[in-house]
Formats: sequence, C-alpha cells, structure tokens
Amino acid sequence: MKTVNVSGLKNNPSEALRQAREDLVLVMNRNRPDALMVNLERTGVLDMAGVRAALATALFRDGELSLNRAATLAEMTMSDFISHLSRLGIPVIRQSATEVNEDMESLDQWLASS
Repeated sequence: MKTVNVSGLKNNPSEALRQAREDLVLVMNRNRPDALMVNLERTGVLDMAGVRAALATALFRDGELSLNRAATLAEMTMSDFISHLSRLGIPVIRQSATEVNEDMESLDQWLASS
C-alpha cells in the first residue's frame, strides 16, 4: 500500500493515479487516513455485470458526466442509454419550464422565418 498526503495529491494528482495503478493508495489528511484510491481496472470491478451502467447512470444523474460520456462509460449506444435512463425515470433533458418556453419561442420564430 502506498500513501499520499492531501497537498501531494493536489500538487501532483497524476503521480497518485500512477501509484494507484500498482497498489492501493491511502490519502492522508493531517496525519489521519482520509480516503482510499483503488484502480478499478486492476481490480476487475468495471468488468462485473452492470457496474459500468450503474456508475454511468449515477454520474449522469448527478450531473458529473454528459449524456455522451455516460453512454460511452456504460458501453451502450446513445439510444440504448437514453432508453435505460427512461426506464429508471431519470430525465435526459434538464430544463426549467422557463427554458422550455424560451426554446419553443425560438423554434416558433425560426419556423415563421423559413
């Protein structure tokens, strides 16, 4: 097991990632264990059934990944990932009513000008 302190992680995150490819990395914060870095590919976690889809879904739902990146992580086509999200009740498009109305007005103006 390797260790890195928080300031070392901030200053050189790529070194901590390199270390995590070889072994577990314990992140220390003021001489106390704070987090554990694990290389997902080395552990085989990403190859387990449903893990990629679950991870991609959670990251998309929380706004951490775009729809395209989430579909890629899930190893699904865009349309399959959209269907997957729909089955789970997760909206693919996040807009307020005001934004939808503005888009509809823009569309109406564009259609009227064509």
